Amino acid sequence: MRTLIKNADVVFPTGIVAVSVLMENERIAVIDPAIHTTADETVDATGLHLLPGVIDDQVHFREPGLTHKEDLFTASRACAKGGVTTFLEMPNTIPNATTQELLDAKLAFAAEKSLVNYGFYIGATPHNLEDLKRAENTPGIKIFIGSSTGDLLVDDQEALERIFAETTLPITAHCEDESTVRANVERYRGIADVAVHSKIRDVAAATIATRRAIDLAVRHRHRFHVLHVSTGEEADILGDYFAGVGEYAGVGADPARRFITAEACPHHLLLNVDDYARLGTLAQMNPSLKSADDNRRLWEALRDGRIQVVATDHAPHTLEEKRRPYPQSPSGMPIVENSLALMLNEVHRGRCSLEQVVQWMCDAPARVWDIVDKGRIAVGYDADLVLVDLHCRHTIRNAEQLTKCGWSAWDGVELVGLPVRTWVRGREVYRDGLTNDAVRGAAAQFDHVRGGYWSSV
Repeated sequence: MRTLIKNADVVFPTGIVAVSVLMENERIAVIDPAIHTTADETVDATGLHLLPGVIDDQVHFREPGLTHKEDLFTASRACAKGGVTTFLEMPNTIPNATTQELLDAKLAFAAEKSLVNYGFYIGATPHNLEDLKRAENTPGIKIFIGSSTGDLLVDDQEALERIFAETTLPITAHCEDESTVRANVERYRGIADVAVHSKIRDVAAATIATRRAIDLAVRHRHRFHVLHVSTGEEADILGDYFAGVGEYAGVGADPARRFITAEACPHHLLLNVDDYARLGTLAQMNPSLKSADDNRRLWEALRDGRIQVVATDHAPHTLEEKRRPYPQSPSGMPIVENSLALMLNEVHRGRCSLEQVVQWMCDAPARVWDIVDKGRIAVGYDADLVLVDLHCRHTIRNAEQLTKCGWSAWDGVELVGLPVRTWVRGREVYRDGLTNDAVRGAAAQFDHVRGGYWSSV
Protein backbone atom coordinates (compact mmCIF):
# COMPACT_ATOMS: atom_id res chain seq x y z
CA MET A 1 0.00 0.00 0.00
CA ARG A 2 1.41 3.38 -1.08
CA THR A 3 -0.21 6.56 0.19
CA LEU A 4 0.96 9.98 -1.00
CA ILE A 5 0.11 13.01 1.14
CA LYS A 6 0.41 16.16 -0.94
CA ASN A 7 0.28 19.88 -0.22
CA ALA A 8 0.47 19.58 3.59
CA ASP A 9 2.62 21.77 5.82
CA VAL A 10 4.80 19.08 7.41
CA VAL A 11 6.17 19.53 10.93
CA PHE A 12 9.78 18.34 11.22
CA PRO A 13 12.10 18.75 14.23
CA THR A 14 13.80 21.56 12.32
CA GLY A 15 10.64 23.42 11.34
CA ILE A 16 7.57 23.40 9.11
CA VAL A 17 7.99 22.75 5.38
CA ALA A 18 5.42 22.47 2.60
CA VAL A 19 6.37 19.10 1.12
CA SER A 20 4.81 15.80 0.05
CA VAL A 21 5.27 12.58 2.02
CA LEU A 22 5.02 9.07 0.59
CA MET A 23 4.08 6.15 2.84
CA GLU A 24 4.80 2.64 1.58
CA ASN A 25 3.41 -0.26 3.60
CA GLU A 26 4.28 0.49 7.24
CA ARG A 27 7.02 3.08 6.69
CA ILE A 28 7.67 6.60 5.54
CA ALA A 29 9.34 5.88 2.21
CA VAL A 30 10.11 9.26 0.66
CA ILE A 31 9.94 12.89 1.70
CA ASP A 32 9.52 15.25 -1.26
CA PRO A 33 9.02 12.50 -3.86
CA ALA A 34 9.32 13.23 -7.55
CA ILE A 35 6.31 14.99 -9.07
CA HIS A 36 5.43 11.98 -11.21
CA THR A 37 5.30 9.60 -8.20
CA THR A 38 2.21 7.39 -8.17
CA ALA A 39 0.42 5.82 -5.22
CA ASP A 40 -2.58 3.66 -4.39
CA GLU A 41 -4.11 6.67 -2.68
CA THR A 42 -3.29 10.35 -2.98
CA VAL A 43 -4.44 12.68 -0.20
CA ASP A 44 -4.76 16.37 -0.98
CA ALA A 45 -3.88 18.00 2.34
CA THR A 46 -4.09 21.61 1.23
CA GLY A 47 -4.56 23.87 4.24
CA LEU A 48 -3.67 21.12 6.73
CA HIS A 49 -0.59 20.31 8.81
CA LEU A 50 0.98 16.84 8.92
CA LEU A 51 2.34 15.77 12.31
CA PRO A 52 3.98 12.61 13.59
CA GLY A 53 1.47 10.58 15.57
CA VAL A 54 1.21 11.53 19.23
CA ILE A 55 2.86 9.21 21.77
CA ASP A 56 0.97 9.29 25.07
CA ASP A 57 3.32 7.83 27.65
CA GLN A 58 0.89 7.76 30.58
CA VAL A 59 -2.53 6.15 30.25
CA HIS A 60 -4.75 3.83 32.28
CA PHE A 61 -6.84 1.74 29.87
CA ARG A 62 -8.29 -0.57 32.56
CA GLU A 63 -7.81 -3.96 30.88
CA PRO A 64 -7.79 -6.47 32.44
CA GLY A 65 -10.05 -6.19 35.47
CA LEU A 66 -11.85 -2.85 35.17
CA THR A 67 -13.27 -3.01 31.67
CA HIS A 68 -16.62 -1.51 32.62
CA LYS A 69 -14.72 1.82 32.59
CA GLU A 70 -12.58 1.29 29.49
CA ASP A 71 -10.87 -1.46 27.50
CA LEU A 72 -8.09 -1.61 24.94
CA PHE A 73 -10.48 -1.51 21.99
CA THR A 74 -12.52 1.50 23.13
CA ALA A 75 -9.46 3.35 24.40
CA SER A 76 -7.52 2.80 21.19
CA ARG A 77 -10.47 4.08 19.14
CA ALA A 78 -10.34 7.22 21.29
CA CYS A 79 -6.60 7.41 20.62
CA ALA A 80 -7.12 7.18 16.86
CA LYS A 81 -9.68 10.00 16.98
CA GLY A 82 -7.31 12.12 19.02
CA GLY A 83 -4.25 11.63 16.81
CA VAL A 84 -2.55 9.35 19.36
CA THR A 85 -0.82 6.53 17.48
CA THR A 86 1.13 4.98 20.37
CA PHE A 87 0.27 4.64 24.05
CA LEU A 88 2.24 3.41 27.05
CA GLU A 89 -0.06 1.97 29.70
CA MET A 90 0.35 1.80 33.45
CA PRO A 91 0.46 -1.43 35.49
CA ASN A 92 -2.40 -0.82 37.95
CA THR A 93 -4.88 -3.11 36.23
CA ILE A 94 -6.36 -6.21 37.88
CA PRO A 95 -4.14 -8.15 38.26
CA ASN A 96 -1.33 -5.61 38.53
CA ALA A 97 1.28 -6.07 35.77
CA THR A 98 4.19 -6.93 38.05
CA THR A 99 5.73 -9.95 36.26
CA GLN A 100 6.84 -10.72 32.72
CA GLU A 101 4.01 -13.22 32.40
CA LEU A 102 1.42 -10.55 33.22
CA LEU A 103 3.12 -8.06 30.90
CA ASP A 104 3.01 -10.59 28.08
CA ALA A 105 -0.69 -11.16 28.72
CA LYS A 106 -1.39 -7.45 28.28
CA LEU A 107 0.67 -7.39 25.08
CA ALA A 108 -1.44 -10.28 23.80
CA PHE A 109 -4.68 -8.44 24.67
CA ALA A 110 -3.45 -5.37 22.79
CA ALA A 111 -2.38 -7.33 19.72
CA GLU A 112 -5.93 -8.61 19.46
CA LYS A 113 -7.80 -5.39 20.26
CA SER A 114 -5.80 -2.20 19.81
CA LEU A 115 -6.20 0.02 16.76
CA VAL A 116 -2.98 1.86 17.61
CA ASN A 117 0.51 0.93 18.81
CA TYR A 118 1.13 0.05 22.44
CA GLY A 119 3.54 -0.63 25.27
CA PHE A 120 3.11 -1.55 28.94
CA TYR A 121 5.11 -0.63 32.03
CA ILE A 122 5.97 -3.20 34.67
CA GLY A 123 4.86 -2.21 38.16
CA ALA A 124 7.17 -2.20 41.16
CA THR A 125 6.15 -3.72 44.48
CA PRO A 126 8.18 -4.06 47.67
CA HIS A 127 8.76 -7.72 46.74
CA ASN A 128 9.30 -8.13 42.97
CA LEU A 129 12.86 -6.88 42.50
CA GLU A 130 13.90 -9.98 40.55
CA ASP A 131 10.96 -9.54 38.16
CA LEU A 132 12.00 -5.93 37.59
CA LYS A 133 15.57 -6.95 36.85
CA ARG A 134 14.47 -9.53 34.25
CA ALA A 135 11.69 -7.56 32.55
CA GLU A 136 11.82 -7.01 28.80
CA ASN A 137 9.63 -5.59 26.02
CA THR A 138 8.64 -2.72 28.30
CA PRO A 139 9.32 1.02 28.35
CA GLY A 140 10.30 0.84 32.00
CA ILE A 141 9.40 0.44 35.66
CA LYS A 142 6.50 2.30 37.28
CA ILE A 143 6.63 3.03 41.01
CA PHE A 144 3.78 4.48 43.06
CA ILE A 145 5.54 6.61 45.69
CA GLY A 146 2.23 7.57 47.23
CA SER A 147 -1.25 6.16 47.49
CA SER A 148 -2.17 3.31 45.18
CA THR A 149 -4.13 0.12 45.31
CA GLY A 150 -3.05 -3.33 46.40
CA ASP A 151 0.66 -4.06 46.48
CA LEU A 152 1.83 -1.29 44.14
CA LEU A 153 2.58 1.29 46.85
CA VAL A 154 6.35 1.36 47.44
CA ASP A 155 7.01 3.77 50.28
CA ASP A 156 9.70 1.86 52.18
CA GLN A 157 13.07 3.55 51.71
CA GLU A 158 15.08 0.33 51.65
CA ALA A 159 12.88 -1.13 48.91
CA LEU A 160 13.19 2.06 46.87
CA GLU A 161 16.96 2.11 47.28
CA ARG A 162 17.24 -1.45 45.98
CA ILE A 163 15.00 -0.76 42.97
CA PHE A 164 17.06 2.26 41.95
CA ALA A 165 20.36 0.55 42.70
CA GLU A 166 19.83 -2.91 41.22
CA THR A 167 17.61 -2.45 38.13
CA THR A 168 18.61 -1.08 34.73
CA LEU A 169 15.32 -0.16 33.06
CA PRO A 170 14.23 3.50 33.13
CA ILE A 171 12.04 4.30 36.13
CA THR A 172 9.01 6.54 36.39
CA ALA A 173 6.88 7.30 39.42
CA HIS A 174 3.69 8.75 40.78
CA CYS A 175 5.10 11.16 43.37
CA GLU A 176 2.87 12.09 46.29
CA ASP A 177 4.18 11.61 49.80
CA GLU A 178 2.08 8.98 51.56
CA SER A 179 2.61 10.23 55.12
CA THR A 180 1.67 13.79 54.14
CA VAL A 181 -1.50 12.62 52.39
CA ARG A 182 -2.54 10.46 55.33
CA ALA A 183 -1.97 13.28 57.82
CA ASN A 184 -4.06 15.60 55.65
CA VAL A 185 -6.83 13.02 55.39
CA GLU A 186 -7.10 13.07 59.19
CA ARG A 187 -6.92 16.87 59.30
CA TYR A 188 -9.82 17.28 56.86
CA ARG A 189 -11.84 14.20 57.79
CA GLY A 190 -15.58 14.76 57.51
CA ILE A 191 -15.40 17.52 54.91
CA ALA A 192 -17.47 16.50 51.87
CA ASP A 193 -16.52 19.41 49.59
CA VAL A 194 -14.39 17.97 46.77
CA ALA A 195 -12.26 21.15 46.77
CA VAL A 196 -10.64 19.80 49.94
CA HIS A 197 -8.98 17.18 47.72
CA SER A 198 -6.38 19.79 46.75
CA LYS A 199 -5.68 20.43 50.43
CA ILE A 200 -5.29 16.72 51.17
CA ARG A 201 -3.05 16.12 48.16
CA ASP A 202 -1.33 19.44 48.59
CA VAL A 203 1.80 21.04 47.20
CA ALA A 204 3.93 19.58 49.99
CA ALA A 205 2.81 16.02 49.21
CA ALA A 206 3.95 16.45 45.62
CA THR A 207 7.23 18.22 46.28
CA ILE A 208 8.37 15.94 49.12
CA ALA A 209 7.91 12.81 46.99
CA THR A 210 9.37 14.35 43.83
CA ARG A 211 12.45 15.56 45.70
CA ARG A 212 12.80 12.11 47.28
CA ALA A 213 12.61 10.32 43.91
CA ILE A 214 15.08 12.68 42.22
CA ASP A 215 17.46 12.19 45.15
CA LEU A 216 17.29 8.42 44.61
CA ALA A 217 17.91 8.82 40.90
CA VAL A 218 20.83 11.21 41.38
CA ARG A 219 22.57 9.07 43.99
CA HIS A 220 22.16 5.88 41.95
CA ARG A 221 22.62 7.61 38.58
CA HIS A 222 19.45 5.96 37.32
CA ARG A 223 17.27 7.31 34.51
CA PHE A 224 14.09 8.72 36.02
CA HIS A 225 10.97 10.39 34.57
CA VAL A 226 8.77 12.55 36.81
CA LEU A 227 5.11 11.94 35.95
CA HIS A 228 2.34 14.60 35.96
CA VAL A 229 4.20 17.53 37.51
CA SER A 230 1.43 19.59 39.11
CA THR A 231 3.18 22.36 41.06
CA GLY A 232 5.41 25.30 40.37
CA GLU A 233 7.64 24.15 43.22
CA GLU A 234 8.35 20.87 41.41
CA ALA A 235 9.24 22.88 38.30
CA ASP A 236 11.69 24.85 40.46
CA ILE A 237 13.23 21.61 41.78
CA LEU A 238 13.74 20.48 38.18
CA GLY A 239 15.23 23.88 37.38
CA ASP A 240 17.77 23.48 40.19
CA TYR A 241 18.67 20.03 38.87
CA PHE A 242 19.20 21.22 35.31
CA ALA A 243 21.16 24.27 36.49
CA GLY A 244 23.30 22.13 38.80
CA VAL A 245 22.73 24.38 41.81
CA GLY A 246 21.89 23.91 45.47
CA GLU A 247 21.57 20.28 46.47
CA TYR A 248 22.20 19.33 42.82
CA ALA A 249 25.53 21.17 42.56
CA GLY A 250 27.65 19.53 39.88
CA VAL A 251 24.72 17.39 38.67
CA GLY A 252 22.51 18.01 35.65
CA ALA A 253 24.10 21.19 34.32
CA ASP A 254 25.89 19.24 31.60
CA PRO A 255 23.35 17.74 29.14
CA ALA A 256 25.68 14.81 28.52
CA ARG A 257 25.34 13.82 32.19
CA ARG A 258 21.60 14.32 32.64
CA PHE A 259 19.21 11.44 33.30
CA ILE A 260 16.09 13.20 34.69
CA THR A 261 13.07 14.11 32.54
CA ALA A 262 9.56 15.24 33.42
CA GLU A 263 6.07 15.70 32.04
CA ALA A 264 2.93 17.75 32.53
CA CYS A 265 -0.69 16.88 31.76
CA PRO A 266 -3.40 18.99 30.10
CA HIS A 267 -5.53 19.11 33.25
CA HIS A 268 -2.68 20.56 35.32
CA LEU A 269 -1.90 23.04 32.55
CA LEU A 270 -5.48 24.13 31.83
CA LEU A 271 -7.56 23.53 35.00
CA ASN A 272 -7.05 24.66 38.60
CA VAL A 273 -8.79 24.77 41.98
CA ASP A 274 -11.24 27.38 40.73
CA ASP A 275 -12.73 24.69 38.44
CA TYR A 276 -14.11 22.61 41.32
CA ALA A 277 -17.07 25.00 41.50
CA ARG A 278 -17.96 24.20 37.87
CA LEU A 279 -16.89 20.55 37.56
CA GLY A 280 -17.25 19.15 41.08
CA THR A 281 -15.88 15.62 41.41
CA LEU A 282 -15.20 15.46 37.65
CA ALA A 283 -12.16 17.60 38.46
CA GLN A 284 -10.90 15.19 41.13
CA MET A 285 -7.55 13.61 40.21
CA ASN A 286 -4.23 12.53 41.65
CA PRO A 287 -2.10 14.62 41.85
CA SER A 288 -4.80 17.14 42.57
CA LEU A 289 -5.48 20.39 40.76
CA LYS A 290 -3.43 23.27 42.08
CA SER A 291 -3.62 27.07 41.67
CA ALA A 292 -3.77 29.32 38.63
CA ASP A 293 -0.23 30.39 39.52
CA ASP A 294 0.85 26.74 39.27
CA ASN A 295 -0.71 26.64 35.77
CA ARG A 296 1.42 29.63 34.80
CA ARG A 297 4.62 28.18 36.24
CA LEU A 298 4.09 24.80 34.55
CA TRP A 299 3.69 26.52 31.17
CA GLU A 300 6.91 28.43 31.83
CA ALA A 301 8.70 25.16 32.65
CA LEU A 302 7.44 23.55 29.45
CA ARG A 303 8.57 26.45 27.31
CA ASP A 304 12.02 26.74 28.88
CA GLY A 305 12.73 22.98 28.81
CA ARG A 306 12.55 22.02 32.48
CA ILE A 307 9.56 19.83 31.50
CA GLN A 308 9.98 17.88 28.27
CA VAL A 309 6.76 15.89 27.74
CA VAL A 310 3.00 16.45 27.65
CA ALA A 311 0.98 13.27 28.38
CA THR A 312 -2.57 12.69 29.57
CA ASP A 313 -2.76 10.33 32.56
CA HIS A 314 -6.04 9.23 30.90
CA ALA A 315 -7.87 7.59 33.81
CA PRO A 316 -11.53 6.92 32.99
CA HIS A 317 -14.33 6.19 35.42
CA THR A 318 -18.04 6.01 34.70
CA LEU A 319 -20.10 9.13 35.33
CA GLU A 320 -22.01 7.20 37.98
CA GLU A 321 -18.75 6.53 39.82
CA LYS A 322 -17.48 10.09 39.42
CA ARG A 323 -20.73 11.58 40.71
CA ARG A 324 -20.54 9.79 44.03
CA PRO A 325 -20.21 12.22 46.94
CA TYR A 326 -16.63 13.05 47.89
CA PRO A 327 -14.56 11.22 49.12
CA GLN A 328 -16.29 8.10 47.75
CA SER A 329 -15.73 9.48 44.23
CA PRO A 330 -12.66 8.10 42.39
CA SER A 331 -9.82 10.25 41.05
CA GLY A 332 -9.03 10.57 37.36
CA MET A 333 -10.50 11.73 34.07
CA PRO A 334 -10.52 10.70 30.39
CA ILE A 335 -8.44 12.95 28.12
CA VAL A 336 -6.74 10.92 25.39
CA GLU A 337 -9.12 11.70 22.53
CA ASN A 338 -9.04 15.45 23.23
CA SER A 339 -5.45 16.07 24.36
CA LEU A 340 -4.04 17.07 20.98
CA ALA A 341 -7.05 19.26 20.20
CA LEU A 342 -6.67 20.98 23.59
CA MET A 343 -3.03 21.73 22.83
CA LEU A 344 -3.83 22.90 19.29
CA ASN A 345 -6.28 25.33 20.87
CA GLU A 346 -3.40 26.69 22.95
CA VAL A 347 -1.47 27.18 19.70
CA HIS A 348 -4.43 29.18 18.43
CA ARG A 349 -4.40 31.25 21.62
CA GLY A 350 -0.69 31.98 21.18
CA ARG A 351 0.47 30.20 24.32
CA CYS A 352 2.79 27.88 22.40
CA SER A 353 3.78 26.99 18.84
CA LEU A 354 2.78 23.96 16.80
CA GLU A 355 6.43 22.94 16.69
CA GLN A 356 6.52 22.94 20.51
CA VAL A 357 3.40 20.78 20.71
CA VAL A 358 5.00 18.23 18.36
CA GLN A 359 8.19 18.31 20.41
CA TRP A 360 6.32 17.73 23.69
CA MET A 361 3.81 15.13 22.49
CA CYS A 362 5.64 13.22 19.73
CA ASP A 363 9.42 13.59 19.64
CA ALA A 364 10.22 13.87 23.35
CA PRO A 365 8.32 10.79 24.59
CA ALA A 366 9.92 8.67 21.85
CA ARG A 367 13.33 9.80 23.05
CA VAL A 368 12.59 9.47 26.77
CA TRP A 369 11.49 5.84 26.35
CA ASP A 370 13.89 4.82 23.54
CA ILE A 371 11.03 3.99 21.16
CA VAL A 372 12.38 2.79 17.84
CA ASP A 373 11.36 4.65 14.64
CA LYS A 374 8.62 6.81 16.15
CA GLY A 375 8.04 10.42 17.10
CA ARG A 376 9.26 12.11 13.92
CA ILE A 377 8.49 12.37 10.23
CA ALA A 378 11.61 10.90 8.67
CA VAL A 379 12.46 8.38 6.00
CA GLY A 380 12.42 4.86 7.44
CA TYR A 381 10.32 5.81 10.44
CA ASP A 382 6.98 4.13 11.05
CA ALA A 383 4.16 5.76 9.09
CA ASP A 384 2.30 6.93 12.20
CA LEU A 385 0.90 10.27 11.07
CA VAL A 386 -1.92 12.69 11.82
CA LEU A 387 -3.36 15.51 9.72
CA VAL A 388 -4.66 18.47 11.71
CA ASP A 389 -6.76 21.46 10.76
CA LEU A 390 -5.51 24.41 12.79
CA HIS A 391 -8.54 26.52 11.90
CA CYS A 392 -11.39 24.08 12.55
CA ARG A 393 -13.78 25.27 15.26
CA HIS A 394 -15.47 22.43 17.10
CA THR A 395 -17.14 21.75 20.42
CA ILE A 396 -16.36 18.79 22.67
CA ARG A 397 -19.55 16.84 23.38
CA ASN A 398 -20.03 13.96 25.80
CA ALA A 399 -22.32 12.24 23.30
CA GLU A 400 -19.51 12.13 20.73
CA GLN A 401 -16.79 10.66 22.94
CA LEU A 402 -15.37 7.30 21.89
CA THR A 403 -13.93 6.48 25.30
CA LYS A 404 -16.18 3.90 26.97
CA CYS A 405 -16.92 6.15 29.94
CA GLY A 406 -18.50 8.66 27.55
CA TRP A 407 -17.67 12.02 29.12
CA SER A 408 -15.13 14.82 29.13
CA ALA A 409 -14.38 17.57 31.61
CA TRP A 410 -14.41 19.89 28.58
CA ASP A 411 -17.97 19.00 27.53
CA GLY A 412 -19.48 22.05 25.80
CA VAL A 413 -16.14 23.84 25.34
CA GLU A 414 -15.35 25.20 21.88
CA LEU A 415 -11.80 24.67 20.62
CA VAL A 416 -9.91 25.77 17.53
CA GLY A 417 -7.72 23.05 15.98
CA LEU A 418 -8.64 19.42 15.34
CA PRO A 419 -7.07 16.12 14.21
CA VAL A 420 -8.96 15.07 11.07
CA ARG A 421 -7.10 11.97 9.76
CA THR A 422 -4.81 9.45 11.47
CA TRP A 423 -2.60 6.69 10.07
CA VAL A 424 -1.04 3.84 12.07
CA ARG A 425 1.84 2.04 10.36
CA GLY A 426 0.62 3.30 6.98
CA ARG A 427 -3.04 2.34 7.37
CA GLU A 428 -5.72 4.96 7.86
CA VAL A 429 -7.36 4.39 11.22
CA TYR A 430 -9.44 7.56 11.57
CA ARG A 431 -11.05 10.09 9.25
CA ASP A 432 -13.56 12.84 10.00
CA GLY A 433 -15.36 11.19 12.89
CA LEU A 434 -15.06 7.53 11.87
CA THR A 435 -12.54 4.91 12.97
CA ASN A 436 -11.40 1.96 10.86
CA ASP A 437 -11.89 -0.78 13.42
CA ALA A 438 -10.14 -3.37 11.20
CA VAL A 439 -6.73 -1.74 11.77
CA ARG A 440 -4.44 -3.14 14.44
CA GLY A 441 -1.36 -1.48 15.84
CA ALA A 442 1.80 -3.24 16.93
CA ALA A 443 3.93 -3.44 20.04
CA ALA A 444 6.33 -0.52 20.30
CA GLN A 445 9.98 -1.53 20.27
CA PHE A 446 12.28 -0.16 22.98
CA ASP A 447 16.06 0.09 22.54
CA HIS A 448 17.25 1.12 25.97
CA VAL A 449 20.88 1.10 24.87
CA ARG A 450 20.09 4.49 23.36
CA GLY A 451 20.16 5.99 26.83
CA GLY A 452 17.06 8.17 26.82
CA TYR A 453 16.19 11.77 26.07
CA TRP A 454 19.50 13.41 26.83
CA SER A 455 21.52 10.85 24.90
CA SER A 456 19.46 11.14 21.70
CA VAL A 457 19.09 13.82 19.06
